[in-house]
Amino acid sequence: MVRYEAAEGRATLTIDQPHRRNPLSVKTLEGLVSGTRRALEDPEVRVLVYTGSGEQAFCAGADLDGGIFDDPVGLHRQRGALADLFRLMIRGGKPTIARVNGHALGGGFGLMCACDIVICVEDAKLGTPEVRVGVWPMLISAVLARTIPRRALLEMMMTGRLLNPAEALALGAVSRVVERDRLDQTVSETVRSVTAQSPAALQIGKDTFWMVNDLGIDAALDFLAGGLTATLMSEDASEGISAFLEKRPAVWSGR
Repeated sequence: MVRYEAAEGRATLTIDQPHRRNPLSVKTLEGLVSGTRRALEDPEVRVLVYTGSGEQAFCAGADLDGGIFDDPVGLHRQRGALADLFRLMIRGGKPTIARVNGHALGGGFGLMCACDIVICVEDAKLGTPEVRVGVWPMLISAVLARTIPRRALLEMMMTGRLLNPAEALALGAVSRVVERDRLDQTVSETVRSVTAQSPAALQIGKDTFWMVNDLGIDAALDFLAGGLTATLMSEDASEGISAFLEKRPAVWSGR
C-alpha cells in the first residue's frame, strides 16, 4: 500500500493504489506511520516527501469501500493511525514536502496540509467533500484550522466545495502550483534547498513554529526567546556564522 524509498537525504513515501485513487485504508495509514518513523529514525534522511502513485490522485481520502465504516474497531484504528501520523509529521523535527500529483480530498487534503511545503500540479482538485456523504472532516480539522482562514475553511467543510490549486494557493494551503511536467523538477529543487540548510536550525525552528500556534502572545514570546537561545547554542549556528564571515560554504553537523 505504501512504497518507501530513501536516497540522497530524501525519503519518499508513496501511496501505491493508483487504480483506486490512493485511498487511506487502515493498512495504508499504518504504512505511512511506520514509514514516517523509519525516515525520522534514519540519520541519513533529511527531508520526507509524501505523494501518490500515478497521475490522477495524490490521495482521495478515506477508503469508503474498505469496510472500516462497518467495523467500529477498524474505524478506531484508522482514527488512531491518522492522529499518530499527524503527530509524527508535525513534531518529528524533519521537514516534510507534499508532492501533490493529483486530487487531494478529505483525509488526503489533510495529509497534504500537514506537510510543511506543498507543491501541487495545476489541474488537481482539493478539498473536504465529506459532508456530501453525511460525515464531518473531524481529525483533519486540527491541521486545516492552522492552515486555512476560518471562514473559507468552514465554507469548504459545510458545502463540500472543492478548490482549484490557484484558490488553495491564495488561501495558504499550497506553497507552489506547477505544470505537471515540472512537478518532479520543482520537488527535487525544493528538497535540495531544504537539505542545504542546518538540520539543527530546521528541527528547533519547526518545533517552535508549531508550539507557538497554541500560545498567547506573552507565552509565545517567552517560548521563542528560549528557542532562539537553543538555536544559537548549537554547533550549526556557530559553524554558519563562521562560514558567513569567512565567505565559505557551511558544513553542517546537525548538532
